Amino acid sequence: MIKIGIIGGAGYTAGELLRLLVNHPDAEIKWIHSSSNAGNPVSSVHQGLIGEIDMTFTDTPALDDIDLLFCCTPHGDTRKFMDSHDVPENLKIIDLSTDYRIEDGTHDFVYGLPELNRKRIVRGATRVANPGCFATAIQLALLPLAKNLLLNSDIHVTAITGSTGAGVKPSATSHFSWRNNNVSIYKPFKHQHLAEIRQSLSSLQSSFKADINFIPVRGCFARGIMAIIYLDCPVDIDQIKALYEDYYSDHNFTFVTDKAPDLKDVVNTNKCILHLEKVDGKLLITSVIDNLVKGASGQAVHNMNLLFGLHERVGLQLKPSAF
Repeated sequence: MIKIGIIGGAGYTAGELLRLLVNHPDAEIKWIHSSSNAGNPVSSVHQGLIGEIDMTFTDTPALDDIDLLFCCTPHGDTRKFMDSHDVPENLKIIDLSTDYRIEDGTHDFVYGLPELNRKRIVRGATRVANPGCFATAIQLALLPLAKNLLLNSDIHVTAITGSTGAGVKPSATSHFSWRNNNVSIYKPFKHQHLAEIRQSLSSLQSSFKADINFIPVRGCFARGIMAIIYLDCPVDIDQIKALYEDYYSDHNFTFVTDKAPDLKDVVNTNKCILHLEKVDGKLLITSVIDNLVKGASGQAVHNMNLLFGLHERVGLQLKPSAF
């Protein structure tokens, strides 16, 4: 059994991670850290786990008692935790924040997009930086093009996300009264996930210099991301589909479909579904994921499976809610 500790245990990503781990046949949750909820039952915060987990939050992370640490902390806090604690050298870590996603030579975290870096994760990695939710949806839509050196024009992206992407703490733009029956954009052309997207695409296509014009949209629903992407592409649609099907042929969670997907096709699953269409020389790509599963906690479990030599689908054979 993989002995697991979780820091930042009170947020949405931690709750989703726990939902997956309690049914994972190779996972044993040793402790769940939350300084603000220490001593409280975990199910008092994550009420969907009533009857599933009988543990209380702790404020003392026992790092020597675990094989794997999941960091579900706000951005910036994982690095603070690493700097302020004596972290065992052999402890495997999966960080769900942005802190270590850029491979700038200052740390030893591997960027944890399995469809890009599976071999690096399997072959000796101990620390993994889990990708961002928008970054996951957008990269999976573009990796086969980068692999085949076809990203040669500006890329235009509009992507809408559910309210859970804003975190558990309500804000002026995320609480129900404002978000319900409403749509708005935020951080146009400046979203923090652009850096990791460019890093990944450039690793496959070193000549990639084009702009990524990304407009994020707040949706009036709880979970899921739909990214709509278009760019100039001279290759015919049958060849493009063949490139995508070849790229993802040995990956377990990304699928190309001939029918335009709905968001409900992926909610509560670790799947990404892609749809490809050519219109007057433009390639239109639709990518849908669940922001909390494939875009966060499910991908983290996927990375755990890779780190410990398990089959990729263990604990992740999930079905969408459908209705």
